[in-house]
Order: sequence, then structure tokens, then C-alpha cells
Amino acid sequence: MFRSSITKFAAVAFGAALLAQGASAQNQAHTPVKIIIGFPAGGALDNLARAMAEKLRTELGRTVIVDNKPGASTHIALMTVKRAPADGATILISPAPPFVTHPLTYDKLQFDPDKDLIPVAHLADTPLVATTSAASPYSSMREYLEWVKKNPKDTGIGMVSMGGVLHFGVLQLNQERGLSLMPVAYKGAPPMLTDEIGGVLPVGMDTVASASELEKAGKIKYLGVPGMERTKLLPNVPTFKEQGVPGFEQASSWYAAYVPTGTPAAVVSQLEKAMIHIVQDSAFAAKMAQGGMVTTGRPGAEVTSLIKSQREASRPIVEKSGYRATQ
Repeated sequence: MFRSSITKFAAVAFGAALLAQGASAQNQAHTPVKIIIGFPAGGALDNLARAMAEKLRTELGRTVIVDNKPGASTHIALMTVKRAPADGATILISPAPPFVTHPLTYDKLQFDPDKDLIPVAHLADTPLVATTSAASPYSSMREYLEWVKKNPKDTGIGMVSMGGVLHFGVLQLNQERGLSLMPVAYKGAPPMLTDEIGGVLPVGMDTVASASELEKAGKIKYLGVPGMERTKLLPNVPTFKEQGVPGFEQASSWYAAYVPTGTPAAVVSQLEKAMIHIVQDSAFAAKMAQGGMVTTGRPGAEVTSLIKSQREASRPIVEKSGYRATQ
């Protein structure tokens, strides 16, 4: 009798556990996946995130939404994901600086870029380009540097943020060529490009996406692209390196996805596989190319290696510059 009661109790307990697991799985399936980004709606990263969310709904069979949390150099978005449950339901899509240069330029960060988040996948490169007014007397970065020697007041180089790869590229160029080019921060690409067109700013540097329409309209012209190789989006525009302009070899801009540390390996693997499959689809890649992005689809382990290599390449330049960021 006693043994029979124990057996019945065990069976009930086992059944309750199965029901609880089933309910948990069902609840998870109905919990929306959030993609967090540190920029307002309407930009290149927002476009990528929303296109990714649409495709992930099919890949995961779950609701996927985009949550814009701009501010504090994208640290608000990053901290939101860091503090989220490690269940794969909260994903950060971020540019490189919080992981590459911010550890070098901030005296104190509220996060550890190497421990608090797990890279899931490298999603896209966002090619950069130097531009100037169509009326400028120079048509390449090499010609601009020659112009500066004769016109030392025209040293402004516009960019939309300080403490990133373009900023340190300018500082390194100054160090190697004995120049005094002045990085000028803008709150966005539109006012920077407006100053270029008006002849107020000699040169600006930002993404191809921000400049392409004005270049097509004949308002601005391309001077060159930073990085080690030409971009697929502008195959006829030479690199700075080809022009003999040093300092921008590591100046690449890209987006990757991350989840909180502690997320189960199986969940990370599922997201990695789904995201790589999405960005490598030819139709998706073509859509992103229209927005100035070149989709990639590389595993999370490669993101980790890329972060470390780019950070170490930037370290001596940052240290020599003495630059410190402030919130």
C-alpha cells in the first residue's frame, strides 16, 4: 500500500514536471525576441535590424521586434542587453566602437566588452568614404593633402563621432606626415554634408550610405575609401593606401550581433546559423546594398578575433594621441 502510494506520487510529480516544461517552452515560444540597437529609427543600422527581424520571425517561428535605445554612444542599448535574461530573447546589433575603441578611450565602462556579451555573428560591413564638395579643387585624398600644405587653414575633417576608427586614422595621418588636420565632430551626416557642399568643410568622412545620393546628384565627389581594399559598392574609388595615404588601414566599419553571457550554447548556435543564413541570401544582400551595406555572415568566433585584432592595432595610436572620451 505504502509502495503503491509512492509510485503514484512519483508519477504525478513526473507528470507535473513534464507539464511545467511544456508550459515553459510554450511561454518562450510566445515571448517576443527583441533586437536592441543604440540608434534612432531611420538609419542604416535600423534598416538592417528591421530587415533582420522580419526574416528571423520565419527562421525562429517567433515574434521579433526592434527596440531603439539611442544615447550614451550606444552604451544604453548595450547595457540593456547585458542585463537581460540569458535566454536568446534579447539580441544586440551594434557597430564596432563599443567593443574595439571604447575600452581604450573611456576611463571607466559599465560593461566588460570581452566578458558581458557573446558575439553571435558578423552581419555586415558598412563601407566608409571620404567626400568633398563637387566644386573643390582636389579630387583625391592625395590631392587634398597637397592642397593642405599650401592652404593650412583648410584642415577640417568632418565625422559624426569622435573616438572611432576615422578619428584615430586622422590622428595617425598627422603623426606620420607631420600634418595638423583637425577632426570636426558633427551630430549627423546631413549637417556635415551640408557644410561640405557649402564650402565650409574641406573633407568629410562617413558611410557610403550617407553620401551616395548626393554624389549621384553631383553635389559632392568621392576622394577615396579607407581600409585595406576597395569596397564592392564603389569599385572604381581607390583606397587611401593606393593613393599613398597612411593611417586608415584599420578603418573599417561593421555590424555584429550579440547576446548576454550565459546564453546556452545551443541557443547561440541556433541564432548564429539563422542570422548567417539570412544575410547570405542574395535578395537580402541586394536590399542591404541599396542602403550602403555589404552583408557578410561570419561566425561569432571570427567577431571575437576581429575585435581583439582591431583593438590592438588601435592601441598605440590611441595612447600616443592622449585622447579620452567623455559621456
